[in-house]
Amino acid sequence: MSKVAIRNLWERKLRTVLTSLAIVLGVMMVSGTYILTDTIDRSFDEIFTESNEGIDAVVSSREAVETDDGSLPPFSADILRDVRRTDGVEEAAGGIGDTQVSIIGADGEPRGGNGAPSLGFSTGPERFDPLTYAEGGPPERADEVVIDKASADAEGFELGDAVEIAGKEAAGEYTLTGIATLGDVDSFGGATLALLTLPEAQRITGKQGQFDQIAVAADSETSPEELAANLTQVLPKSVQAETGAENTQSQKDDVDEFLDILKTALLVFAGVALFVASFLIFNTFSITVAQRTREFAMLRTLGANRRQIVTSVVVEALAIGFTAAAVGVLAGVGFAPAIKGLFNALEIDLPATGTVVATRTIVLGLCLGTGLTLLAALIPALRATRVPPVAGLREGPVVTTPREHRIRGAIAIVITILGGAAMAFGVFGALSPGEVWVGVGAAASFIGVALLSPRLVPPIASIVGRPLEWLRGIPGRIARENAIRNPGRTAATAAALMIGLALVAFVAVFAAGLRGSIDGAIDDIISGDLILANTDGFSDIPAGAGDAIADVDGVETVSPLRYTQDEILGDDGKGDGGFVTLIDPATVNKVLELDWTEGSPETLATLGPTDAAIDEGFGEKKGIGVGDTFEVKTASGERIEYTVTGTFNDQVDFIGDYAASDVNAEAFGERNSVTNHFVTLDDGADVEQVRAEIDDRLQDYPTVESQNQQELKDSIASNLNTLLGVVYALLFLAVIVSLFGIVNTLALSIHERTRELGLLRAVGTSRRQVRRIVRYEAVITTLIGAVLGAILGVIFAIIVSRPLADEGFVLEIPVVTLLMLFVLAIVAGVLAAVGPARRASRLDVLEALAYE
Repeated sequence: MSKVAIRNLWERKLRTVLTSLAIVLGVMMVSGTYILTDTIDRSFDEIFTESNEGIDAVVSSREAVETDDGSLPPFSADILRDVRRTDGVEEAAGGIGDTQVSIIGADGEPRGGNGAPSLGFSTGPERFDPLTYAEGGPPERADEVVIDKASADAEGFELGDAVEIAGKEAAGEYTLTGIATLGDVDSFGGATLALLTLPEAQRITGKQGQFDQIAVAADSETSPEELAANLTQVLPKSVQAETGAENTQSQKDDVDEFLDILKTALLVFAGVALFVASFLIFNTFSITVAQRTREFAMLRTLGANRRQIVTSVVVEALAIGFTAAAVGVLAGVGFAPAIKGLFNALEIDLPATGTVVATRTIVLGLCLGTGLTLLAALIPALRATRVPPVAGLREGPVVTTPREHRIRGAIAIVITILGGAAMAFGVFGALSPGEVWVGVGAAASFIGVALLSPRLVPPIASIVGRPLEWLRGIPGRIARENAIRNPGRTAATAAALMIGLALVAFVAVFAAGLRGSIDGAIDDIISGDLILANTDGFSDIPAGAGDAIADVDGVETVSPLRYTQDEILGDDGKGDGGFVTLIDPATVNKVLELDWTEGSPETLATLGPTDAAIDEGFGEKKGIGVGDTFEVKTASGERIEYTVTGTFNDQVDFIGDYAASDVNAEAFGERNSVTNHFVTLDDGADVEQVRAEIDDRLQDYPTVESQNQQELKDSIASNLNTLLGVVYALLFLAVIVSLFGIVNTLALSIHERTRELGLLRAVGTSRRQVRRIVRYEAVITTLIGAVLGAILGVIFAIIVSRPLADEGFVLEIPVVTLLMLFVLAIVAGVLAAVGPARRASRLDVLEALAYE
């Protein structure tokens, strides 16, 4: 039977290739994801290892509050004296390592962005300097700088050029004295690097008299572990000492968290592609097994048993699955740079030196591709062996009984209901982890709808196919009737496309709601005329930018807002993460309008150092209200007990958990930076003229730009569209897989209807009309998938968005986008039908009529 299986694969090469391509694409995404993340992981390992070369111990601030960016507050430079007096210390040097020191490009715009930090470092002793100078050397004067090679090459900077550097203070020009790499690594994952003298680095970052860390070298008689232990004994509790290896590992752990998120996200898309591929494989084997019913029946009458028949199909599946999986793993090696190129195109650079293909990646790819193909082929194979040989030898297909239809319909309804329930329970937190149950529920819903869709095909095909019949006459009618003739096959083909389009529709609906919610929040809360924001859209800006524009004619108020994190302490002294907005009580009511539950704008205006106005939801969660107190721990480790003086309803979480006076900004580590400055202008002021003057003053702060409310909305929408671009690009691969399914189904259908097509040609149907019939059938199939996908996508968006409704999320249905999906489905159907339509039109009439 193995020889029969292999011969069957060879005789049906087109079907084999198209089925294999689906597996290749799915495995390619999985293996490419692991190859990319493993390569990035190794690159970061090299970066961190190189950066701590020659360092035996590192002293840094102890993390008092866990923040999203992992930043630590600086500490007093006086600690360096204690370090140098510690037993086992041979040499120690304090340094600056700030993440907001930007290199200004030749076009006047900051380099980097989109999540990659702009790093500013200070010089130190040669033994602690990890940089390799491709040209020049370290800065020796306050007006000199060294930058990374990637930035120098991108901007065309050469030694001796004037380079503008911006930090927490006004930007200044520096002479370029060196171009550096970190060992053999030219790129730091999109990050930029500026090396300054220690005093200048402290000045530009606003950390005079402070260090971010102290690098320590041990003497010849002290091990790194002993050195770290000695330092721990003499240093204050506000700082920590760890070995160089431990510090390197902690940096790797931080990157691993990011890579785990990236890997999970990419694997989700790979899983979608494999899920779609499973529909294609199942449909292909279902059709081919059905077409070979008489062949199998003949083999049974000649003595073959059921096990041998199943073995034949299994051998085919194993051959296709293993070969396709192997090709998919190889394709993953090329796909990994393609994913990186996608991120690079969106200015999200990731370091990747060399290519890492782990054994785990190869084994997983082979097992996934082979196993999935085998599972998808087993059900059709087992179904074929249940057909009695006598029934299988009859002319025509073996149809299922009404009882089987009822059982299948009942199972489909149950699976669909259970899938929807799992999604709802996961979204509302009744099942944990919620995101896993949402995914399981979505997959079950897809399977349930796919099983139920044969009942839906006739009415949907009649609706979407009727216009073709009106416009194109007989070819349109034949195409519509062909789609309805075998609803199970049409449904299985459309279901593969349904999955990809459902996810596209879900993302589109959710994104539209998110944009609408953000726009509504900006309109409702922000009353200022202009906003000063970082050019990258999310980083903090220098606090001095507000002072620089405060005396511009026509400016009434400049009010800073600092959005930061703390730790909300419970009665047991343990805490969980919280978010706070520090405001200037004297000016905040000029720029913000809150929806007060208890209190009024006067509540904000009279906030003292220990007063707080809290979000109503936060108060309900913590069981506190006006008059109650709560304690927080700040980034510096300081504890502040706040008294609640008012509550407001902040549905979009613009303020966070509570608002407090910025008199405590230093305690929160936010003395020199703000999230935004909000600006109001005098009544009757010439907005364009005033803004031009503001922009002129901001030239000293090139990382800061002014925006009006509409520009702020557009900026947020632009960042969201960047993310959506990545999502759509990755989902597109799943759609491509489903199109292979349509091509495969049409090709097999044409093979099955050879005599029918020959008869149509014999009675006068032209080749063009045959091509049209096949194209229209493909269009109807894709439109069925688009209709089901759009409906499911909207339903999924409604389910997932319901818990967010209380937080201000407004569900919006992007009708234009959904209509575009239908247009794209039509185009996809036409493209998918090109090959099969051409093949159908070229059938020889006499041979087709004689075909058995």
